[in-house]
Amino acid sequence: MKRKEMTKIHLTAQQGLTARQAQERLDQFGANQLVAAKKPALWRQVVRHLSDVSSLVLLFAVGLASYMALFQGGGWTKTIVIGSILVINVIIGLYQEASAEKALAALQSMSLPTTTVRRDDIAQTLPAKDVVPGDLVLLKAGDQVPADGVVLQSTNLTVDEAVLTGESVPVAKEKLTDPTAAAETQQVFSGTAVTGGTAIIQVVTTGMATELGQIAGLLNKTKKRATPLQGRLNRLSGWLTAFAVLGGLVIFALSIWMQNQGLADSLMIGISLAVAAVPETLPIIVTISLAHGVKRMAKRNAIMRRVNAVETIGGVDVIASDKTGTLTQNQMTITRYWTPNTQNALAAEDLSPAGEQLMRYLGLATNAEIQLIDGQEETMGDPTELAIVRWLKQHDRSRQAFEKQAPRLAEDPFDSTKKTMATIHRLSDGQQLVIVKGAFDRLPIAWETGQLAQAQAMHDSFGQQALRVLSVGYRVMPATQTHDWAELTQGLKFAGLVGIIDPPRPEVIPAIREAKRAGIKPVMITGDHMVTAEAIAKEIGLLTPGQLVMSGDELRTLTDAQLDDQIADIAVYARVSPTDKIRIVQAWQRAGKTVAMTGDGVNDAPALKAADVGIAMGITGTEVSKGAADMVLTDDNFATIIAAVREGRTVYQNILKAVEFLVGVNFAQIFLMVGAVLMGWGAPLLAEQLLLINVLADGIPGFYISREPGEKEAMAQPPVANDESLFARGLGGRLAVRAVTFTVLTLGIYALGRFGLSNGQATLGMTMVFLVLAVGSMIDIYAIKDRQPLTRQSLRRNPTLNVSMLLAIALVLAIATVPGLQGMFGLVSLPAVAWLIVIPAMFLPTLVLEIAKRWQRRDTQNWLVETD
Repeated sequence: MKRKEMTKIHLTAQQGLTARQAQERLDQFGANQLVAAKKPALWRQVVRHLSDVSSLVLLFAVGLASYMALFQGGGWTKTIVIGSILVINVIIGLYQEASAEKALAALQSMSLPTTTVRRDDIAQTLPAKDVVPGDLVLLKAGDQVPADGVVLQSTNLTVDEAVLTGESVPVAKEKLTDPTAAAETQQVFSGTAVTGGTAIIQVVTTGMATELGQIAGLLNKTKKRATPLQGRLNRLSGWLTAFAVLGGLVIFALSIWMQNQGLADSLMIGISLAVAAVPETLPIIVTISLAHGVKRMAKRNAIMRRVNAVETIGGVDVIASDKTGTLTQNQMTITRYWTPNTQNALAAEDLSPAGEQLMRYLGLATNAEIQLIDGQEETMGDPTELAIVRWLKQHDRSRQAFEKQAPRLAEDPFDSTKKTMATIHRLSDGQQLVIVKGAFDRLPIAWETGQLAQAQAMHDSFGQQALRVLSVGYRVMPATQTHDWAELTQGLKFAGLVGIIDPPRPEVIPAIREAKRAGIKPVMITGDHMVTAEAIAKEIGLLTPGQLVMSGDELRTLTDAQLDDQIADIAVYARVSPTDKIRIVQAWQRAGKTVAMTGDGVNDAPALKAADVGIAMGITGTEVSKGAADMVLTDDNFATIIAAVREGRTVYQNILKAVEFLVGVNFAQIFLMVGAVLMGWGAPLLAEQLLLINVLADGIPGFYISREPGEKEAMAQPPVANDESLFARGLGGRLAVRAVTFTVLTLGIYALGRFGLSNGQATLGMTMVFLVLAVGSMIDIYAIKDRQPLTRQSLRRNPTLNVSMLLAIALVLAIATVPGLQGMFGLVSLPAVAWLIVIPAMFLPTLVLEIAKRWQRRDTQNWLVETD
């Protein structure tokens, strides 16, 4: 990434700052910490929840009910019930967001609590937030750099800058030579980790002025767009609102014109219809579905920071993933080796006698350590040397065991100039063993005939496979007192070379295969070398023939229009900057795609926020990346993303089932009311009865539809397009079938009860319609909750739904049969013959839906076969 230029540096005295100077600078520059964006005030959060169109519909319904209570004497029951639903909906939304934030806070364990500085000529440990510009900070291997600064003194200093650049190979740092112009190799940056050597640095910038702070500043400028589900539900709610108002006006006019009813009675009927058209429980059912998805994803190691992202992850078209630590293990590993005694390179797990000797030399010339402390693996040393230690461990060998046989006498440390490291060891026969490891072209080897060409060919072959090559030479000589390393390391024999790479995570390959089967395009976006990125992408199946690899330099030469033209063909981006990542995400979004971006570094944070779903790593991820993300993976497992996609699709399917369950009956209620008035029968249901059906009969079972498991074919279908209607994929047809079925059935039941079983007794027909509509619309949830044909197993699969159904049916039957409750809701006791009609009629809609489901399923299976 592009670094900011440092102005002339005023060097601090060797004794460091005085306590007074430090306090003055702390007052001047502030604490050395990132300024997080302020959390919105509670009232703003409440307004945001209420600004959703679904919530606005509820507010409209509260207004209507309040009008009825104030001017029509209808009582405050409807106002209290609808208002309570609205309040509960907001509370649940606020609670879920707060819970997600608390879960995330438990993951933030990567902060830097203390650092060592020299002040008043005394080395002292201070909280990192108290570091100020001008401080002299003492660094050693394993430390985290607390602020941006320049290197004043160093001994073989190497720094891992992966959190900023995405590159897994540590960078060698040199001491400052010219205070007026610090080179990048003479600077260290906040948040990076010291992997080797020691240093004294002078802090130049702290807090938001650091490189890390600049990236954090980008986050406040990057806006998150609305989720596709929000857009679809807003359009549905707006449409239903318009339909409700139109229906209310129509029935208001018909009541005055055809029924010769007074203004007050006609207004009551119109308001009743408007209440019927509004699915009062839909917003809260959506919230419960999303909240339940949050809990299920948490069990699968995915913490959702934004509740709405649960649905969005299920509809992603593109997963733009960082390489280091996400697709790969962020753990340098020896995968292949070659010695002059072998014709071909061998896999690291296949250890030949010559390979064991090569391993012994590497182990003796290594300083890295891996220890288990409290069950956790603690590493110390350069990642390349840690790869050697892991190779030893893979074959039950250890550096300590080798050193017992050949104790180390002296060491010539690695530095970036000579690119080699040498050690001397005493052998059991009194002779000495000299080992030199490092870059292939820097080893002073006395090559045998034809050996150099073989070794060079193997070295080049490893490089083409994106392997980092480490070579080893040795010599055995009599005991000597000389310490002239130039003399000791001449005339070496070639022991062999090893190929090292940050390997892919084992679960990545099947995860990418499943993503492609689900219609999702995986894309690699990394700051690493192009050759390395391309090799890894091919190995894991991300890069396939016909797909392109592009560098950040090439990307920056393209205009947005040119990038838009090529975006679908590019699978790998290498050497990219944070702004490049945002451009890539936004290019996919301009193409109408829903984008998920994964990453763990500070450099990933702006793109994580710009993406529709930002996914951060919980273990290796920085606090900045977690704060910018919508989802945090607690196991850093790429396959968890695909599991989250599956859960997201399940949540979306369950929300569609809730829409089908609620809206279909609401339409039927409108058609029932208008149809009955057109026939001159008057209103077949009272406002209280309509509200009871909407909240009690439909609402209670609807709350538990969120617990339905995912459909088997969920991951075999393409993602839901951003512009796809809520009524696509057969939902519109199913709603029509359900609405028509209930309309015809209820009109027939009302006519039969009022004119067939009695002499124009409206309350008898009203009671029969109430029971059929209330209980029948609950029973047919079983035909809606599963796209598969109903079976005994599917009936038992959601026990909480079954319990809620029994409870809701018991309440409806009690209201229709208990004398006191009957009077409150305008119902009467039914004769036996009426029950013989009502009970079969309750199951008729379920039968019709099952027949329609089988017919539609046949068409869907044919479509899947054709597109397979």
